[in-house]
Amino acid sequence: MRKKTYAMRYVAGQPAERIFPPGAMLHVGQALPPGAPLPTDNKLRVLVWNIFKQQRAEWLSVLQNFGKDAHLVLLQEAQTTPELVQFATTNYLAADQVPAFVLPQHPSGVMTLAAAHPIYCCPLREREPLLRLAKSALVTAYPLPTGEMLMVVNIHAVNFSFGVDVYSKQLGPIGEQILHHKGPVIMAGDFNAWSRQRMNALYRFAREMTLREVRFTDDHRRKAFGRPLDFVFYRGMNVAEASVLVTRASDHNPLLVEFHPGKPELL
Repeated sequence: MRKKTYAMRYVAGQPAERIFPPGAMLHVGQALPPGAPLPTDNKLRVLVWNIFKQQRAEWLSVLQNFGKDAHLVLLQEAQTTPELVQFATTNYLAADQVPAFVLPQHPSGVMTLAAAHPIYCCPLREREPLLRLAKSALVTAYPLPTGEMLMVVNIHAVNFSFGVDVYSKQLGPIGEQILHHKGPVIMAGDFNAWSRQRMNALYRFAREMTLREVRFTDDHRRKAFGRPLDFVFYRGMNVAEASVLVTRASDHNPLLVEFHPGKPELL
């Protein structure tokens, strides 16, 4: 029997809460509970990082140095260790994690930390066809000061598979949500796009969703077979700055992107 997919929500001073997929997509439920918007001060800072299950030293100092000023932190391979949960609940209003698979002590999966409470949370999982381990994704939404709703997709894509059928299958439910969303979107994470087939599938998906790719001039992203694994895609906003932070605290380097909310400039 397939395990139920859910997210665990961590909020300071409250017990961890299990969040199941909503019965309706974001666009359907117009009577969603209002929340305080992300405090963007006209800049939205986003940190994206595969944290390698916190197996290396210095991961916490990297988060403290670069994560504390970010409005959104999108982690992949995040283990819910006491240290990470404490960092999340001390510096952010809410942290949502989708347990992809349970390790001996703490579950690991994508985790989204935000400076506002999400008003929508949809956890997703896809099983690796060869290793039978699951990879997770999380779709959340936050009010912006502009009155718009920002959809955030945090994904760790399946890695070991022949062809791109399972890879594309994982993107399918995410695409349904993005297509039905009227406001700005950020989709980021570890896409494991290490083959030409996977890159083509990812770029085709981005075109269909009218998403743009964030470009990094000084590109120190982790690569496999000469191709980057981590990406940030977006729509409905402008990129002010984008950089890759070089660190030994994980086998991936964190991506730091600063957006200006508002209508995107014409190319």
